[in-house]
Amino acid sequence: MKRSSVASLGVVALIAGLTFGNQIPVIANLFTDDAAVAQNAKQGQVQLRLKAEKKIVQKDTQGKQKVIWQELSNGAKVQQGEILRYSVSGVNNGEKAVNNLAINQPIPKGMVYVLNSATVNKNTNAQITYSINGGKTFVKNPTVEVKLPNGQVETSPAPDTAYTHIRWNFGKSVPAKASVDGTYQVKVR
Repeated sequence: MKRSSVASLGVVALIAGLTFGNQIPVIANLFTDDAAVAQNAKQGQVQLRLKAEKKIVQKDTQGKQKVIWQELSNGAKVQQGEILRYSVSGVNNGEKAVNNLAINQPIPKGMVYVLNSATVNKNTNAQITYSINGGKTFVKNPTVEVKLPNGQVETSPAPDTAYTHIRWNFGKSVPAKASVDGTYQVKVR
């Protein structure tokens, strides 16, 4: 029987659901150097870290726009319309490969997934899939049925507001000492 390791970092816990004015507080104690560990004793362990950054657009000396990602620290607050980037990184600290590693990330409440923003380190042959039903199923290109004014129903790409989870599936094996990385962006509602 094949064994698999699934890691799930709960980003939902990173963002509080209450707003203060136009700001959403970021829970302070979750931006520490603590790490989650996904492990299967027979295969190894993958230590995972989650980092959140805020997009800052500045003009350089020539007047061109430049994007800077500012890491969010303890007690950081974000405002409506701001773009955040979450980065999940990890390394297989075990002596053996980890098979069928998949990392699931929920889209935080109060946030909307920025379409086509998810990335993964290319040397892993990982696939990115998405859920629009609370993490029950994952597909590469989510679709929804839309009822047209004439009553017909057609299938369309899911809107950004429908996305609930992202999954990085790192394939059959993550070798010992190999690293895994994935990012995605959200917009504060």
